[in-house]
Amino acid sequence: MPNRPVLGQNMFGTQSSVSSGGSTFPWWRYILIMIVVSLGCLYAAPNLYPPDYALQIQTDNADLRLGTRTGVQLQEYLESEGVDIKQVQAVGESLEVRLRSNTDQIRAKSLLENRLNPIGQPRQFVIALNLAPTTPMWLQDIGATPMTLGLDLAGGIHFVLQVNMESAIEKQLNDESDKVRALLRDASIRYVNRDDYVEENAIDIGFLSEERRAQAMDALEDAYAPPNFELSEVTVEEYPGIRVTLTEDRLADIEDIAIEQNLSGLRKRVNELGVAEPLVQRLGSNRIVIDLPGIQDSSEAKRILDKFATLEFRLVAQPGDRPSQIEMLPYRGQEIRLRKENIVTGDNIINAIQSRDPETSSPQVNFTLDSTGGERLNRATAPNVGESMAIIFIEERPVVYTEEVDGELVQSTKIETDRRLISVATIQSALTYNSRITGLTVKDARELAILLRAGALAAPMYFVEERTVGASLGQENIDRGFLAVTIGFVLVLIFMLVYYKVFGFIANIALTLNLVILVAVMSVLGATLTLPGIAGIVLTVGMAVDANVLIFSRIREELKSSPPSLAIRNGYERAFLTILDANVTTLFVALILLAIGSGPVAGFAVTLSIGIVTSMFTAIFVSRGLVHLVYGRNTAKALHI
Repeated sequence: MPNRPVLGQNMFGTQSSVSSGGSTFPWWRYILIMIVVSLGCLYAAPNLYPPDYALQIQTDNADLRLGTRTGVQLQEYLESEGVDIKQVQAVGESLEVRLRSNTDQIRAKSLLENRLNPIGQPRQFVIALNLAPTTPMWLQDIGATPMTLGLDLAGGIHFVLQVNMESAIEKQLNDESDKVRALLRDASIRYVNRDDYVEENAIDIGFLSEERRAQAMDALEDAYAPPNFELSEVTVEEYPGIRVTLTEDRLADIEDIAIEQNLSGLRKRVNELGVAEPLVQRLGSNRIVIDLPGIQDSSEAKRILDKFATLEFRLVAQPGDRPSQIEMLPYRGQEIRLRKENIVTGDNIINAIQSRDPETSSPQVNFTLDSTGGERLNRATAPNVGESMAIIFIEERPVVYTEEVDGELVQSTKIETDRRLISVATIQSALTYNSRITGLTVKDARELAILLRAGALAAPMYFVEERTVGASLGQENIDRGFLAVTIGFVLVLIFMLVYYKVFGFIANIALTLNLVILVAVMSVLGATLTLPGIAGIVLTVGMAVDANVLIFSRIREELKSSPPSLAIRNGYERAFLTILDANVTTLFVALILLAIGSGPVAGFAVTLSIGIVTSMFTAIFVSRGLVHLVYGRNTAKALHI
């Protein structure tokens, strides 16, 4: 039979031999297979170690340090209450309590909440549910970690956050109040100074006479007309006044904008946490749902997610500034007079990086402003070189109180605002888009960089629900998913063994190695396995065996006109193009699903894409090597196929 080389023959070791009519399989290809299979087994091994149920304990509003001594005390307390403790250890600045079961985890959390966060006092510690890895340290040292499970497979934390819409509306009203007074000052219309111009959902401004009120109405009617605002005449502290009221449509717009901005900010913060395939979406009118699959430090996630922080850049007041335009804030033991007008805020920051001062090695945050912020900062600092500029850090955080109401423990959340000066520096030259913040601790610099990169939230939030998904529904999903894989895998193994005999046994070895390598690749890449991902594995099993069926069927056809050794070679060569075409087209579809899909669709596409590549390798490359070990001699008289 003439020798007709086919595309791909050298790749899979089917080198033609005219003199012998057989084929060879170079030794270095066996070494490559052994290396790939060994690494696959090594990096798939962490998945044999199920995680422990755990609690992550971290300080919230307390100045205490959590160390070994605290861990021993907590362990003794929990064991005295009948909780089965596996291990208590310090992890960074937090404590990790590992338990034997989900029941112990829930009970231990309740006990520690009562012990560490007394009733009627601000919450001192964050006690978060967690799943702690049990991978041996020697595997962790080489970067081998278990495959991340999605939330539907009991591998994550579920949060529900309540958005404080009152704060969003109040912030909008304060902004509009500043704009209203600026319009009146530009029109040279004097008004009555008050400490607070905001009343519920309206802005009230008084005037000394009816004439000035009429002038103010004319000045404001264009900017504050329906459908967003309503102007009306009222009495303000016995003075004739004007009320600027937000309409219902405008209030609804503010709420929608606040939710969307918070969603965007939370997605960026979740990305900073390095969580694989998170879910952040709106729930109802004022709640947000966050699912964090595979997270290892849920207490740290809670500390980052529920913080509402921003910056304000202001000039230090001059002696000639009016008292109504000045605000006093403490800084390093003295009171600093600041102008109330902001130059830029945290909304104008587009990037922030934690670093160190090259001269002093102290922590700092380098940040970059957008075009608007850079221009405003330049206009404010250029004429004030030699003067001082201050940076105010504003943090609104929820403080949880536990109270006893009618014999039951009820948690309530109050929003506390912390405003402090973090920098007062002399303007050396006109500033533009790039600047830095110094005088921070390492921890504060890291968190500030994360918050600034994520962007300011439109309104503060607090947690109203937290739970792990796993012990009930998640475990049922795991059991059913792996039962489907097992049944499909075993049926395929039996069919191949019965129908193709020795070749079927070789295909079964290749199929088993395919699953091992697939799991290893997903573990190394940090891909998240979801329930749709398990469906992708089942499909991968079918596609992997499909390649073997094509090859073996082709070998059977070649045996009718060729000797066994030549039939094997031609079978692999001539089936390769068909297998390549089928797998490449499927891979294109999987990549499209991965590019445009999200959630379950993306999980399915990831598993399918990796499975196609690994099945191509094992079905043709590995099985070809095993066949050559069994029937590599050109003297083979018959094939068990």
